[in-house]
Amino acid sequence: MTENNNSNWFSVETTKLTFFSLMAKVKYYYDTETLSYKKILRKKRTVFTKLLATIGAFGLAMLLGFVVFSPIFETPSEKALKREMEFLKLNENLHKKRIEQFEVVLNDLQQRDNNIYRTFFELNPIPEEQRTAGFGGINRYKSLENFENSEMIIDITQNMDILSKQLKIQSESLDEIVKYAKNKEDLLAAIPAIQPIRNDDLTRMASGYGWRTDPFTKARKRHYGMDFTALSGTPVYATGPGKVIRVDSRASGFGKHIRIDHGFGYITLYAHLSKYNVKKWQKVKRGDLIGFVGNTGRSEAPHLHYEVHKNKERINPINFYYGNLSPKEFEVMQKAAQVEGQSLD
Repeated sequence: MTENNNSNWFSVETTKLTFFSLMAKVKYYYDTETLSYKKILRKKRTVFTKLLATIGAFGLAMLLGFVVFSPIFETPSEKALKREMEFLKLNENLHKKRIEQFEVVLNDLQQRDNNIYRTFFELNPIPEEQRTAGFGGINRYKSLENFENSEMIIDITQNMDILSKQLKIQSESLDEIVKYAKNKEDLLAAIPAIQPIRNDDLTRMASGYGWRTDPFTKARKRHYGMDFTALSGTPVYATGPGKVIRVDSRASGFGKHIRIDHGFGYITLYAHLSKYNVKKWQKVKRGDLIGFVGNTGRSEAPHLHYEVHKNKERINPINFYYGNLSPKEFEVMQKAAQVEGQSLD
């Protein structure tokens, strides 16, 4: 009877210990020597380490969740800011493209200004350093610094400032030219201002002014005129009014050629002709028929070699076709003339 009571007491006590150990999250072990349960004591360091590990794991999970899900769950303010940044980037690209287009147009105007307008009126060309000079002195864009998009805003503002300065210089140059033009109507009337061959009669514009490959020696040499490819017998016209001063084939390489003195230091030359339609000392008007395309002299194929001389200097003829070419036609010719290929003479 005593044994049974002891057995029951042991079972009840065990159950109590197990229950309370679970509730208190305290662990026990059975000591065989004392025949009783004893509490398992944990080291403080172990508890602290596990606590840190638990906090670290929780923090890592939160971080991964933010990285993975934050693009999906953007706040309204984040979405608005993102749209604003995309809009600013789009505007930046549009502004850059417009500035590049303006620069192309302005550069073409500057080239014409120096090579045509100022040449016509015997004015000194504007130096490149003056046209493209920057802005010195204090920091002009300090007020635009320390913003989120400062670099982009400063870059666009600086480009617009430079463009505005170049436009101002160009405008002042044109004002100066207008002043000279009022007193030089005779000069404007005398200048060679059309193509020597009509566009409808051209096969192509074969070679421009500048460095080209010689068709016979294959060496690179200066080409001082423009070659217009056309069939033999194609009409050639005087590009400006003047007096015919040469009609012969005695100049080396030119074959049958004509030279016209337009006054004011301008002379035009028409080479490799098949035959003439004028005589020496004859006066001609702009657009008069003076000869026909041929293949005489040092020539590889039928074409007209055309030159413009100003004060005994050979200059680029492409600047003297404003009288009968549209802007589009001039642009096409300009691109063709810049190709550094082989000349025909």
